[in-house]
Amino acid sequence: MPSPGIRPPADRTLRRWFSTDSGLRTSVVGFLLAASTFALYFPLHTHPFFEVDDRLYLVDNFRLHSGLTWPTLWWAFRSVHMANWIPLTWISFAIDYQLFGASPAGHHLVNVGLHALNVVLLFLVFKRATGYLGRSFMVAALFAVHPMNVEPVAWIAELKTMLSMVFFLLVLEAYRWYACRPGVWRYLPVVLLFGAGLAAKSQIITLPFVLLLWDYWPLQRMFPDTRSGAGPPARYAHGTLWSLVREKLPLLLLCAADAYLTILSQESVRSAYQPPLSWRLSNAVFSYWLYIRKAIWPSDLVPEYPQLGRYLSAWQVVAAALLLLGITALVVKARRHRYLPVGWFWFLGTLVPMIGLVQAAQQGMADRFSYQALLGLFIIACWGLPDLADHYRVPKAWLAGCSALVLFALAAVTARQITYWQSDFSIWTRASRVVKHHWIAEDNLGAFLERQGRKEEALVHFSRAAEMNPTDSGSNLALASYDQQHGQLQDAILHYQRALEDYDYNLTRETKIKALVNMAVAYRDLGDDVRAHLCLEQARQLQAR
Repeated sequence: MPSPGIRPPADRTLRRWFSTDSGLRTSVVGFLLAASTFALYFPLHTHPFFEVDDRLYLVDNFRLHSGLTWPTLWWAFRSVHMANWIPLTWISFAIDYQLFGASPAGHHLVNVGLHALNVVLLFLVFKRATGYLGRSFMVAALFAVHPMNVEPVAWIAELKTMLSMVFFLLVLEAYRWYACRPGVWRYLPVVLLFGAGLAAKSQIITLPFVLLLWDYWPLQRMFPDTRSGAGPPARYAHGTLWSLVREKLPLLLLCAADAYLTILSQESVRSAYQPPLSWRLSNAVFSYWLYIRKAIWPSDLVPEYPQLGRYLSAWQVVAAALLLLGITALVVKARRHRYLPVGWFWFLGTLVPMIGLVQAAQQGMADRFSYQALLGLFIIACWGLPDLADHYRVPKAWLAGCSALVLFALAAVTARQITYWQSDFSIWTRASRVVKHHWIAEDNLGAFLERQGRKEEALVHFSRAAEMNPTDSGSNLALASYDQQHGQLQDAILHYQRALEDYDYNLTRETKIKALVNMAVAYRDLGDDVRAHLCLEQARQLQAR
């Protein structure tokens, strides 16, 4: 029996395995993150397809139903279906359909699995780059359980968001490996992985900017701190700002190519849906505040928040702008804590493509748009709060306890949020109740009830949508059709006119032609042959394009 003062060899080995830098400890933490994430989101496998986009992307997209074939591959790389060039997403959908067919359970579990994979990758990437196990775990855990991530996971069509995130995180790790010993062959995986990510979804187009932030912290390749004991990790090659920007030129060329493809694929969409610039600027500034608020206090989370530009007062926009400027000034002033400006500019920068300055859809913001951006706020919280606790000598047990409470609270909200996605009716009903001016929710509720044959109930929601957004095409076309069928021709013509004024990208050329023809019939029935002829002439011109 060993003496009391001597530890058994097995005990020393066990302590070494579970030390901070132990590979076993990292593996165990990664496994627990993956398992808990999968368990939290597993109830999604009982949910149906979401009517919005799931059918257009997958269920009714017959090009994918033959599985992964050469014709499917050829179509995937040439297609701009749904106004997106996303060949890897189409290929993934084709494989999923080959495996699971028209049963939504398997498709939901693929999304859940990808989210769990992203959680583990996030933990490993931050652990290897910063050396902090606990803080890296907390970033990954917040990402795993935050309720704002329910939308991209629960929405099968948003597989593209999570697939692109896989490549986003792989690029960060590949770039760290490259930075250890820069060279062409080490840089090649960075370029290839970034290209693959763009082919999944162009949302990660800001990644070269993120890599510059990554150079500043945690790699500290840029502006190294020369204070004793505060210098950058010796294993990473340093560079000037210009040399590090020049290093990103191949990635910027990929960004330019992807932006060109995006412009081509969304040309008709953008020309059809461009609210006034003043609306877009107001919505963008205020949306940043809403993303911050929902990240800190995740309440009233719904799909597709409406474009708020028309509803915002000047003081709301100015207050939001001052808040953003104030936070920016504070993090720049406190830049000796490098994670502060990195986290903040990560959040601001990665949201730029989706903030609504150039719109290709009717929503003003969406939870899924923040899938990468939230990481910036998590960096600030998971590094800033422990440093603050150390400064004020707060016991680590208290910090760990508070962290656990936050994670449990967020997980509980996420579990509740998942239940709202059990059907189109439940999620849009909630959206109409908790978000003001949500005409998109009213339109979708009306469409759902109309498919159920409950036309009178549907008209109530279409009327609400038209009241909130007088030029909304969806509600106005439904109301116009109803009025025309019931002989209320003047009202029908008014609704047709309002629908044709809409910015909504759903108002396709075919829909416009049908609306013009129906309006011509209404004018004819009123005895106004001149206006009827003008409507038919406009329809012919659209048909000829």
